[in-house]
Amino acid sequence: MLSLLSFVYVLNFLDRQLLAILALPIQESLDITDGQLGLIGGLYFAMFYTFIAIPVGWLADRTNRVTILAVACGIWSAATVACGLARTYPELVVARMAVGFGEAGGVPPSYALITDTFSPGYRATALGIFNLGPPIGAAVGIAFGASIAAAFDWRDAFIVVGIVGIVTAILLKLVMRDPERGATDITLDETASMPAPFVGTVKDFFRNPLLVRASLGSGATQFVTYGLGNFAVLFLMREKGMTLEEVALWYALVVGLGMGSGMLVSGRLLDRFTRGTRTAFALAPAVSLTLALPFYLGFVWAPTWELALVLLTPVMFLNYFYLSASIALVQDEVRPNQRVLAGALLLLVMNFIGLGLGPTYVGMASDYFAAQGMTNSLQVALYTLTPFFVIAILIFLSLARRLRNEVRSLG
Repeated sequence: MLSLLSFVYVLNFLDRQLLAILALPIQESLDITDGQLGLIGGLYFAMFYTFIAIPVGWLADRTNRVTILAVACGIWSAATVACGLARTYPELVVARMAVGFGEAGGVPPSYALITDTFSPGYRATALGIFNLGPPIGAAVGIAFGASIAAAFDWRDAFIVVGIVGIVTAILLKLVMRDPERGATDITLDETASMPAPFVGTVKDFFRNPLLVRASLGSGATQFVTYGLGNFAVLFLMREKGMTLEEVALWYALVVGLGMGSGMLVSGRLLDRFTRGTRTAFALAPAVSLTLALPFYLGFVWAPTWELALVLLTPVMFLNYFYLSASIALVQDEVRPNQRVLAGALLLLVMNFIGLGLGPTYVGMASDYFAAQGMTNSLQVALYTLTPFFVIAILIFLSLARRLRNEVRSLG
């Protein structure tokens, strides 16, 4: 189950990242600005991806989660094919919105399926493995997408990846079974199989200061990661001089190794340290982001793409400790019959802030600085992401203090 869910997540993220990977040839083909590119990869996509996830989460908590996941995979894959067929900017916008609509049903059911398959003490590691989907998807997308675009056309990359996703959606429904809700929890919850009220679950989530802080801290972190991720290839090619062939090899290696090892290491560390105290759910991302900040500034400053990639590697490793931590905390904090919707609410907050606003901000900031006559407008825009590192660190430290106080009150 974990392997198949991880593969679906690879496709999920690969489809999502193709736009950023192929930004330059898409810009040249459709004659669009950095701001328009940021809107497609950011706000327009997130409008559907974040808000549709809520009713999908509510439905999945009441029905077969595997069916929801398979249908979602089929929708976003078909929409990815449509991206490759788009001939104008409005057509690409509609296609990307449809990708967001489908991907809204991908991650929340997967969180719950993993939680009901792995017992506490192993969940963070399992979620860390599952969260290898983004780095593998990004790395494969970079290598595959850039290679296809260099040899053929950027449209072909979207069409091929979309067809693979449609086939996977069919296989997913045929081979996977939905586990019993709450089956791996240490304490048996008699309400696990009973549908949780929608309004009540939403109220419980936003009244819980732990879940709110985890969501906001993750959102501030994603403002950086998506703001950077959606423009990193364009930045490296336009302002550092990389070619598509170099991107396909070296940037793919940095993303795959850096982000992937970060996901695995963070999951293992969280499972180890949270057995003693849940404070690690907050301290791990706070410390990792603090260590990542100087490397990020070095990456943006670096005069050559080779040095930039060397400095980007630890950023990719450290920037994603928050993900397994926040997911595991949310899944641990809510009842079994609330897990899909709670995961969707986490995604709503962090993705609307990070995915929706991060790329949109960077693209518009780049257009603004370009209008002021700056030839390195994208570099300056990436520099302005620095305060969001600090905001995320402060929120996670606040979460750590809250978790520590909770332990003291229980003692």
